[in-house]
Amino acid sequence: MEIWPGRERPLGATSDDEGANFALFSPAATSVDVCLFDDDGAQTRVPLRESTGHVWHGYVRGVGPGSRYGFRVDGPFDPRKGLRFNANKLLVDPYARALDGEFLLDDAVFGFPAGHDGAVGHDDTVRDDRDSAPYVPKSVVVRDEFDWSGDRRPNRPWADTVLYETHVRGFTMRHPSVPPELRGTFAGLAHPAAVEHLTSLGVTAIELMPVHHFVSEVGLLRRGLTNYWGYNTLGYFAPHAGFSSSGSRGQQVTEFKQMVKAMHDAGIEVILDVVYNHTAESDELGPTLAFRGIDNAGYYRLRDGRYYVNHTGTGNTLNLGERHTLALVTDSLRYWVTQMHVDGFRFDLASTLTRSATGVDKRSAFLAVVHQDPVLSQVKLIAEPWDLGEGGYQLGGFPPPWSEWNDRFRNSARDFWLRGPAGVRELGTRLSGSSDLYQGDGRRPYASINYVTCHDGFTLHDLVTYADKHNDANHENNRDGPNDNHNWNCGHEGETDDSAVNRIRDRAIRGLLSTMLLSTGVPMLSHGDEIGRTQRGNNNTYCQDNELSWIDWTNADHALLDFTRRVIALRRAHPVFRQGSFFTGGAAAHVDGVDAPAHGDSDGVKDLAWFGVDGAEMTASAWNDTRARTLAMRLSGNDIRQLGPRGERIVDQSFLVVFHGGLEPVVFMLPGEPWASRYEVVLDSTGEHDGTAWPAGAEVELPALSALVLRSELSADRP
Repeated sequence: MEIWPGRERPLGATSDDEGANFALFSPAATSVDVCLFDDDGAQTRVPLRESTGHVWHGYVRGVGPGSRYGFRVDGPFDPRKGLRFNANKLLVDPYARALDGEFLLDDAVFGFPAGHDGAVGHDDTVRDDRDSAPYVPKSVVVRDEFDWSGDRRPNRPWADTVLYETHVRGFTMRHPSVPPELRGTFAGLAHPAAVEHLTSLGVTAIELMPVHHFVSEVGLLRRGLTNYWGYNTLGYFAPHAGFSSSGSRGQQVTEFKQMVKAMHDAGIEVILDVVYNHTAESDELGPTLAFRGIDNAGYYRLRDGRYYVNHTGTGNTLNLGERHTLALVTDSLRYWVTQMHVDGFRFDLASTLTRSATGVDKRSAFLAVVHQDPVLSQVKLIAEPWDLGEGGYQLGGFPPPWSEWNDRFRNSARDFWLRGPAGVRELGTRLSGSSDLYQGDGRRPYASINYVTCHDGFTLHDLVTYADKHNDANHENNRDGPNDNHNWNCGHEGETDDSAVNRIRDRAIRGLLSTMLLSTGVPMLSHGDEIGRTQRGNNNTYCQDNELSWIDWTNADHALLDFTRRVIALRRAHPVFRQGSFFTGGAAAHVDGVDAPAHGDSDGVKDLAWFGVDGAEMTASAWNDTRARTLAMRLSGNDIRQLGPRGERIVDQSFLVVFHGGLEPVVFMLPGEPWASRYEVVLDSTGEHDGTAWPAGAEVELPALSALVLRSELSADRP
């Protein structure tokens, strides 16, 4: 092979018509070889003799797209000082655009002499010289060429967004209308049948669980299981090869792009759940796959040189305090926006990304870089605002323009519908946008991602079907998964034919969905909840790549699907449910100098008012009554504060939304003037009052566990 000096930038493998340039940052290495593999697995080692600014580089003629490669990096082996170089271990390129091949559990993948009984108890300070190449994925040379002509990013405003968290594989593996050869792949997700479900449901963005190339944890492989969720990243630039229907020699890159383009054509944004807090290499007893053998002391936070800081619960923590590690993360993010056309990111354990040596730092380099970056600052950014380290719970602590998963919304909604005497005070705060968390730093209500279920925990169906977790299939003696789930089995553990129990469950599910989808903020639906998906009580299916996790489309609850579509359609049709400004408790005509609407005066009443069962406004004692099981909110369509894109006032109808979480019916008095003179039902979660209208002051019986949405009219001639 003809070898030229090449160049130090860009990092990774860059292909042109003559060959490929290879560049790897490794400041403490003494030598770096790039190993090229043919179709039979035979390798050719090519030394990279040039080093510029700690970047080892070289250009190899004749290497084109689809070529497989890896790095061997030599240097000092002194684990007590954080140095774990070992040229016998083939390493994945951190900047590889695609990976090929499986991670196979063999003793050779460890940097120390691990035995078949596991790494525990073995000495990680002794170097193992077995060759790991046959057992680890290979990097693939990819040329970023794709016809993006006609691709139009939806760029939907946050306030109009409805998120749908889903898994590429689990969404289509059992879909009868998706061809078998496409199920569980990017192509399957882009299939018209899959897209049609999303568009007919009314969601505006899919939040994909990890699609960066991941591998299974050593512990799972030893138990005969595999990683399903994907929170164990190995390749931050590479779409997961297992999600490709067309092979893994780089074709997964094109297939991912085709999926994104199909979603955009349907008006749906693509948001990626990304895992930059840790890698697949685990702690000092984990395998050597990439970062550990390239620059262990730079990529990871270490304790006493040898041991790994573990703020993530997965064995290691990426060190974004190092410039090149921070560059890896931000380069990856920009790549997915500019080359793969994604529309935003949800950051797993985002508090970890902000940590310095002294703890969580709100002035961290990561937040500063993202804030000033002309690409990243323009996409949707969602934080999971916690990690497992000290001080890691940071709900409400991320700066603009970040939004956050709001677990206080989740817990308050569950407590109201499922846990009895919780009162309504917390629920009211969450329904109205969580101003206590987000208003103080200038953020808007859409900083709150409102959800009641997600991938982590019970499905919505299981939340009301099981009191206890049933995780035996995970082979951890049911010790894994959260124990406190704010759930209720409605009087019977598991599935039942008892119609009374099932009626309660159906009502609780519809109440929870209504609460989430009609709240101020950004609702997020977990995939399959709209059709009654069950995991049979397993609340931690991270290692269940089977029918326990995959959506069962054949047994879909079509009545629940229809109800979910109706609630989302109601939200989409009426801006009063998706306001971009916090409520003030006053009329628009009299607050902040805002003029009254152009056609018709303001209602002259509060933009948001709260009522108890007696039809009177909530008092302080009512808010503090932990026995309260009924809460109504009146949203004024004539007092919406945000303006349209051309500065026009937004005027909508006014609505009274009533939630009753009690197990017995209750009589609710409809508020009279000045709130309304007449009410018309537009949504009833129980179906008992569909199409009904009442005058103000009427007494309405609310069934147990019911949600009621009524259009409130002030007079017969009001438009």
